[in-house]
Amino acid sequence: MNLEWQSVNSEMIDAEAYDPDTERIYLRFKDGKEYYYESCPLEIWEEFTADGQSRGKYFHSVLKFKNTGRYS
Repeated sequence: MNLEWQSVNSEMIDAEAYDPDTERIYLRFKDGKEYYYESCPLEIWEEFTADGQSRGKYFHSVLKFKNTGRYS
């Protein structure tokens, strides 16, 4: 799979990507580790990436409760 990573301005997240086919959000953290978060339909991706949305706050309130795995 070839993800299109997008850099973000966040204290904890370096880059993000989304795969609509698997409904997974992929995050690359500042330490270089990459994880995916499952069961994320397009609506969640759009909420997470909305203008003015704090990635860290959204991560802690929504994404960290999703099934996850190490991507790389």
